[in-house]
Amino acid sequence: MTQHSCKKLAWALALVVCSPLATWAQTGPNATPGLIDSLSPIESMPLRSASITEVDVPVDLWERIRRGFAMPDLQVDQVQDRERWYVQRPDYIERMTARSSKYLYHIVEELEQRNMPTELALLPFIESAFNPQAVSSARASGMWQFMPRTGKDFDLKQNVFRDDRRDVLASTRAALDYLQRLHNMFGDWHLALAAYNWGEGNVGKALARNQRQGEPLSYTELRMPAETRLYVPKLQAMKNLVAHPEALGVNLPPIPNHPYFQSVPLPRDADVAVIAKLAEVSLDDFKALNPSAHRPVMLAGGTPHILLPWDNAEIFQRNLDNHNGKLASWTAWVAPQNMKVADAAKRVGMSEEELRSINKIPPRMLIKAGSALLVPRSATQQKDVSVKLADNGQLNLAPEQVLRKQVVKARKGETMASLAKRYKVSVEQLADWNKLAVNSSLKPGQKVVLMLPGKAKKTKASPSEPRRKKAKS
Repeated sequence: MTQHSCKKLAWALALVVCSPLATWAQTGPNATPGLIDSLSPIESMPLRSASITEVDVPVDLWERIRRGFAMPDLQVDQVQDRERWYVQRPDYIERMTARSSKYLYHIVEELEQRNMPTELALLPFIESAFNPQAVSSARASGMWQFMPRTGKDFDLKQNVFRDDRRDVLASTRAALDYLQRLHNMFGDWHLALAAYNWGEGNVGKALARNQRQGEPLSYTELRMPAETRLYVPKLQAMKNLVAHPEALGVNLPPIPNHPYFQSVPLPRDADVAVIAKLAEVSLDDFKALNPSAHRPVMLAGGTPHILLPWDNAEIFQRNLDNHNGKLASWTAWVAPQNMKVADAAKRVGMSEEELRSINKIPPRMLIKAGSALLVPRSATQQKDVSVKLADNGQLNLAPEQVLRKQVVKARKGETMASLAKRYKVSVEQLADWNKLAVNSSLKPGQKVVLMLPGKAKKTKASPSEPRRKKAKS
């Protein structure tokens, strides 16, 4: 029997044990003699008169979500427009719901524990179509679409080995923390959602403007970008589709009301492919549950737990206990100084192309001292990557210095040494560039070749990052 089956059985037994039937059993054939005689007429009523409380647990997760709806409905024309848009795209609905089936149960559980409206479980439909690998043009990432700075504000690690904005558990925790904070700030779920999309500062300014002008302070009365104005109607349209799928002609594939995955300890560094093999799941399914790992290895120091489909967790543990081969073929290496990529590659026994590819290093860049890179793990290396490095490793790059050829004329009385000093290069470099000896004499007007740093191109200052991205249309 699997752990999942055991849990179902435990739920059923709990209902029996807690019901009045369990109390009545004490008065059965094996009860203490005289016990029934000592009961009052009411206490000794036959079983058929006893009221048995039944717990109505929905089988389908959609029904559980419907029961938790708690937001006021938004009545604006854009809602009907979005409804029609979804209804006309049944394939899109089916793909979104198929992806969501892995994550929805966990999100609903978290919402109920926080006593938050279950409409919020539908928000990733609007943000990312429930794609945890989604990245927007504004650099928002994950199914909850966190910007880098906002992610850091909510303790979502973003380093060379992982990006917690994509992590199913961490990003859900952060998103609900953020939404709770916004609701406490504005006291209204529609305003909180607008702030989640547009930024609390912008919503605060819009409310202050309306207040100064004596205008209403509701979501529908605020002046805001068109993308944000459409954001809450999108969620309302999705809520309507879930609430009344038959009436709107939508087919919602059923999602069982039980956990899809469970968290399993990862005791050692291990390649992603090895973990998937030990768990007997496909690589795609493993990555769907562990999307924060964007490298071919998972480091136990930074990711001490992984998510696996419920019935595969026990399989993974059993196969891991019996595994005698190598778990990890990659490890982390820290650059001791500023280095060219080619030099670093030689140091770790890789080709320059391999080092660039695995660490995503663009051309014409130097590796800065202290940078963490992924490199092959040697056969003699037994230690896993430290917690500090696995949790905080960063890859810092700097542009390589581009040298440009420049021809100058020697002045009267100038020597190789004085010319080198004038242009702040070494006399040895100057001699090498011109195929001359370091003590060669120079004639006035003699042409001398120099290799000098090129001027950096002027770049526009990038604007500060918005608190949240704009909504996607």
